[in-house]
Amino acid sequence: MPKLNRPPLPLSVEHDAPVPMRDDTILRGDVHRPAEGGPFPTLLVRTPYGENTFRSIPVVPALEAGFAVVLQHCRGRGGSDGEFRPWLDEGADGHDTIAWITAQPWSNGEVVMSGMSYLAGCALQAAATRPPGLKAVVASMTPHDFHDGLKYHGGAFALGSALNWGAMQTMLGLLHGMEAGEDVGAGFGAILPVLGDQAAAARTLPLSDIPGIPWWNDWISHPDRDAYWRELAETLRHDRIEVPVMHVAGWFDLFLSGTLENHRRLGGPLVIGPWTHLAPGASGAGRLDFGFFASAQAIRLEQRQLAFLKGEDTGPAVKIFVMGDDVWRDEEAWPLARAVETRYYLHADGLLSPAPPSATEPATFTYDPRDPVPTVGGPLLLPDPTNVGPQDQRDVELRPDVLCFTTDVLTGDVEVTGPLSVTLHASTSAAGTDWTAKLVDVHPDGRAMSVIDGIVRASAPSGVHEIDLVATSQVFKAGHRIRVEVSSSNFPRFDRNPGTGRTSAETAEHELVLQHQAVFPGSHITLPIVPR
Repeated sequence: MPKLNRPPLPLSVEHDAPVPMRDDTILRGDVHRPAEGGPFPTLLVRTPYGENTFRSIPVVPALEAGFAVVLQHCRGRGGSDGEFRPWLDEGADGHDTIAWITAQPWSNGEVVMSGMSYLAGCALQAAATRPPGLKAVVASMTPHDFHDGLKYHGGAFALGSALNWGAMQTMLGLLHGMEAGEDVGAGFGAILPVLGDQAAAARTLPLSDIPGIPWWNDWISHPDRDAYWRELAETLRHDRIEVPVMHVAGWFDLFLSGTLENHRRLGGPLVIGPWTHLAPGASGAGRLDFGFFASAQAIRLEQRQLAFLKGEDTGPAVKIFVMGDDVWRDEEAWPLARAVETRYYLHADGLLSPAPPSATEPATFTYDPRDPVPTVGGPLLLPDPTNVGPQDQRDVELRPDVLCFTTDVLTGDVEVTGPLSVTLHASTSAAGTDWTAKLVDVHPDGRAMSVIDGIVRASAPSGVHEIDLVATSQVFKAGHRIRVEVSSSNFPRFDRNPGTGRTSAETAEHELVLQHQAVFPGSHITLPIVPR
């Protein structure tokens, strides 16, 4: 049946509408609303990324759903005045903006918020201030904490994403200053070499020598969750959020752990697709194409989000895409109650098996931080948009500093759905080291496709180390094999552990220490296996 062409909706659009904050700073944004009728509920989206972000927001569907739409620049960005300080002002500024909206004659006094990544953080931070008038939030692919899961993972600094995002935000700030007539020549001179060659910048040691990013030394000089991070955390208090929240995640998103933790703390519907951070809602990720039905469009996600914001959602509590089977499945809760935690042990001869090993000798390797294991795929936000999601690990597995543990060929499908982790009984010759683990799906043609990975920073030379692999939903098909890779680096996704007992922010290149590693029997991965 041919699609009917609807006449365009008569609109009133105000560009750069001024909104005063409590400290008299003026923020600006675009107000879209139907030219007739009203008053209307309002969808508010706040962004630090400038005008280009506005083009990616579904304004017309929101208008057709009966909302007015306000797209606002965060302070120090776009047309807004003030200084951009990552995360610090978003709760108060969101609160004041909601108060302004509800006072407008075209507003019916009800506001909802939506966004992805930093934009979703803006929405949750505003919700934590309990502004009168806020009714609901859709939060997609966003962290739950500014230290854990954003700047640090398992104690390791998220170097690649911090460098990429920090350099981009620095450039946006300089452009904002230039438009305001400020002298920003020195700032451009410092940041352009970093933007031009982020790979070289990532290899800088000590990390404190990386120039140009205003917040860089704050991030790297606070590796522990100290007062600096606790002050930021006060802007996102989950116990203060009272409105309903819908959560959207991606199996290959770097904020998967954050979205799942937001869902655990706040409740609300949860949707997890086979998506990356830069391609949310796509039908493929990395080197795998899951087909059209894996897309957000196929499950009418946009329409469901708008229905949720209107208080009319009737969808399932949890909707997940099961990779391998490549189907969507509705669930009653996350994690799945029927999943059975099953240990697969890492044998020194390279076998991965539910049977505990009988040998007592460890598997060993030597890690040289001057030649770290490169980042190939995973939940990334790096300059190369193609190096993300499932990638073939065969070249990585040829390295002598990567241990591989592999099952026999599977005689039946094995579904792994839920949180998972690797437990290592391990030791190092150095004062400190990192332990990394990666879950891999080995195809019959030999492709070793990454599923999920993680890291933990060890401060003691020996002990039991838990590596959080977050979660997945992956069916390892009959004829495939399950593999776990273990090493001590994943660079530049994470910074290198210098082996000195000090951080990479404090250690020079010539001080890096060769690290002799041993992984002992008893080490295992815990897989949440769903009965088939």
